Amino acid sequence: MGAPTYPPLYENRHEGGYVVWDPSDGMLTREGIILLSGSGVCLTGLVLGAELTGAAAISAALGTNTGNGAMGAIAVASPAKVGDYHLLFIEPAANAGTFVVEDPDGVEIGHGNVGVAFNAGGLSFTLADGATDFVSGDSLTISVTGVVKYGPFDPTATNGLQRAAAILWSGWRDATSADRRAVANVRGPMKVQAAELLWGANVTTTQQQTAALAQLAKLGILNV
Repeated sequence: MGAPTYPPLYENRHEGGYVVWDPSDGMLTREGIILLSGSGVCLTGLVLGAELTGAAAISAALGTNTGNGAMGAIAVASPAKVGDYHLLFIEPAANAGTFVVEDPDGVEIGHGNVGVAFNAGGLSFTLADGATDFVSGDSLTISVTGVVKYGPFDPTATNGLQRAAAILWSGWRDATSADRRAVANVRGPMKVQAAELLWGANVTTTQQQTAALAQLAKLGILNV
């Protein structure tokens, strides 16, 4: 009688098994997200990018302005964020003027001029000159709406998925043919084990992985 044989045992990946250190125990770092239809079967540890869908924007004076130039149509694309952008005039000029635009997190995305097309940070518009010039301190709010959805980080994409924005915490989600709700780490402070992370099919080089990890680090998600 031969020695008994036993079938091999395979352990499934555990939710958040890549996490090394999270002082908030997920209270600050995790959020509910939507996985994009077409993302396939997604497992915990998958590095994700974020796409803004159904985006639109409107503008309004932030306070009482001196200038009365009109805002043209606003186009919204990646990597724009949902929330209120602020446009602030810093250098007035006759029939002109220079302004700065900050995103909803207060990060400056670019400078622009009255009557000249502005294109930065995912926003494109032209602020026309009015009968009365803008003065220093005049300001506008640009409110961006839409739904942020996540999919596998893809360095070849142009819709927002080309920037690493989160790590899937949920253990298993099938987003092959429909959007799926899930949970992901979207910010720090935290540390993750880089060797435990998973990558989408279009991530084919270590350089691409290194770039994605650097993008996550800017969100406070550090790796060891």
